[in-house]
Amino acid sequence: MGKYQLDNKGKSAVTKYHEKNKPAKFDKKQQLEKIRAEYLKKKQKQTEK
Repeated sequence: MGKYQLDNKGKSAVTKYHEKNKPAKFDKKQQLEKIRAEYLKKKQKQTEK
């Protein structure tokens, strides 16, 4: 056994910690939709002038 081997309770705690602190997954579709919405707003402002 290694020096820092975890039991089941410790492993579950580590897993829970990493799940909580994982950065939000980058969603390409959502990002494109956001950019598209901004572009349309900008385009609409230009046509109003």
